[in-house]
Amino acid sequence: MTTAIETKSRNSGLWIGVLLIALGLGAIAAPVFSTIVTETWLALIVIAAGFTKLVYAIQTREQGGFIWKILLSALYIATGITLLVAPLTGVLTLTLLLGGFLVSEGTFETILAFKLREQKNWFWLLGNAIVTLGLGIYILLQYPFDAPWLLGTVVGASVAASGLSRVMFSLNPPVQNPPVQPSDESSATSV
Repeated sequence: MTTAIETKSRNSGLWIGVLLIALGLGAIAAPVFSTIVTETWLALIVIAAGFTKLVYAIQTREQGGFIWKILLSALYIATGITLLVAPLTGVLTLTLLLGGFLVSEGTFETILAFKLREQKNWFWLLGNAIVTLGLGIYILLQYPFDAPWLLGTVVGASVAASGLSRVMFSLNPPVQNPPVQPSDESSATSV
């Protein structure tokens, strides 16, 4: 019997997968735009993290390491500003990092897929892993020539493939836990 919680969990997994597919297709449809959005978003996150580290450094200046905390926050802020001011350099750097990340993610997803191969539809996870690994290798082989459009396209394809695998995996029937059998130990210890 499927409980309301299991049904809600399966439905949310399905809708999250559909949302990921839509976001991925949007990124593929506008690759240069999604590349710039990705680079700018990361720059803003790094700048915000730098200012957060700066506030922390000032608040904890009596605890030691103040100069190193300040230098670390300055590194974050300078890196973020560099990404904003020189977006092409940022795109090139991020494209190289993305290639390495996708190769690593594809490798880990492959291992996960084989760990879950006894479950129905596990091959969708393997398919996602192969696509992700292939995209990572492609980026590294095409670097730096296709960087302006490649980052957005690859991010979109990876997000869409991840969404498809989540949709297919959420369609699995719920796992039925076997009933708990009373153990013979309880009757043996009551003597």
